Amino acid sequence: MKSQNAAVVQAPHTGTMADVIDRILDKGLVINADIAVSLVDVELLSIKIRAVLCSLETAARYGLELPSGTNLETDAWREAQAPRENCPQCGKRSAVEELLGEGCAWCGWAAASKAGAAAKLAAPVEAW
Repeated sequence: MKSQNAAVVQAPHTGTMADVIDRILDKGLVINADIAVSLVDVELLSIKIRAVLCSLETAARYGLELPSGTNLETDAWREAQAPRENCPQCGKRSAVEELLGEGCAWCGWAAASKAGAAAKLAAPVEAW
């Protein structure tokens, strides 16, 4: 008899360059490296690299400290701090207020409360 516990192997998910960049900006990428070149126990060169690559939204979410002199009063920074959610239909991230009020700008999805209000407005008015 054949074993019922055979493992299922799935092919790895392949994504486009846009998917990779979107994921890096959404999750963030941290590079932390210490490189030292020594000759006969004498350190000739030392390089320390500390780098973070992420979107403003991710930086705001994790409270990353920005360089001094950064203007945090700009529209872009305020927009990055606004709460965001994935659209239930297409999965693109949008501001929660925008999703609930205007719907998804990418695919046209509308929240149920907005769709119900639009249906009431479009319904014909019956005469008494």
